Amino acid sequence: MREEMLKAVLGHLNRSIDIDASAVISTDGLSISSLLSATMDEDKVGAMAAAMLSLGDRIAVELALGKLEQAMIKGSNGYVLLIHAGHHAVLAVIARKDARLGLVFLDSMRAASEVADVL
Repeated sequence: MREEMLKAVLGHLNRSIDIDASAVISTDGLSISSLLSATMDEDKVGAMAAAMLSLGDRIAVELALGKLEQAMIKGSNGYVLLIHAGHHAVLAVIARKDARLGLVFLDSMRAASEVADVL
């Protein structure tokens, strides 16, 4: 039941024109639910997201920025956005390089809130 609800949230998010893939990952790097492309390794995505989240948390503390809410990486072929989804999970969103970031952030924040409610 919970898995179906998470897949529905991710499916709705992935139908956005600018988003290629998404996943819900525990803060320790284990995949909870994902809709990734066939070329993406679910375990690697989870491990990298957890590492990025951990580093982001540390940076936020060291620079007195408060609690980390989200982190983003921009590459030449697109973006990865991580948003806390409750206390023990993170939503990872992979967006295209020409993405309209305002819409990606808005859709992702809504999805992260829905994921938190499910979990």
